[in-house]
Amino acid sequence: MAHPSILKVIEQRKKLKEKLSGIKNKIGVYSAKGGVGKTTTTVNLAFTLKNMGYKVGILDADIDCPNVCMFLGINYEAPGTFPIKPFEKDGVLVLSTAMFVDDNKKPIIWRGPMIGKMVAEFLENTEWGDLDYLLVDLPPGTSDAPLSIIQLLDLKGFVIVTTPQHIAAINAIRSGMMAKRLGVSILGIVENMSDGTPKGGLEVSTALNANLLGCIKQNILFGELSDKGEIPSLKDKNISEEYSNIIKKILG
Repeated sequence: MAHPSILKVIEQRKKLKEKLSGIKNKIGVYSAKGGVGKTTTTVNLAFTLKNMGYKVGILDADIDCPNVCMFLGINYEAPGTFPIKPFEKDGVLVLSTAMFVDDNKKPIIWRGPMIGKMVAEFLENTEWGDLDYLLVDLPPGTSDAPLSIIQLLDLKGFVIVTTPQHIAAINAIRSGMMAKRLGVSILGIVENMSDGTPKGGLEVSTALNANLLGCIKQNILFGELSDKGEIPSLKDKNISEEYSNIIKKILG
């Protein structure tokens, strides 16, 4: 007989699948290493998809360190009533714990079970409506927080993010191995902060037998625009093309 905790997860997944039936594709953006550009990747992929005519949402599932709102220049405090309504930013629906904290400098100090509970409530009580894609900005690591989210969500697959450095690649490989052990597909690898010649991304794609989706070249505009809450792929033609090529490979 299955352990009660396993049965609870199965029941939660069943309820969430029904609740999120209007979302055609849920894609996790993930790496075991922080600071490699997961949020940058999530935001720019989302708005690239939106510009291609798809209905898109972003779930900031990095519960204790949410950054999506800052990247998008969103200064919105949710009313705290159910059902939760995502904030609409230029046609993309966005939900983040930052919308429920009155000071974004305050640390959110929660243990793993609380994080899992928060994510479940987010998903069970949010009215996303019909979406073609929900991009989930996952927390780094391979422990409680990402594990809870992966167990709850019926993900189409992961985009794994790395940088050219070997240490980042090793951590990205760990992310991919965790995904495979949990039976979730790897849609491909993105190398951020690249000089244009694949290094860490190639190392990860080889180790995981996954597609290298593309290399996003290091560009000062990422820092400048993100700090102002603007989306680089909407402001620069070269950056836009890089993300468009990645999206085409994911869709293909």
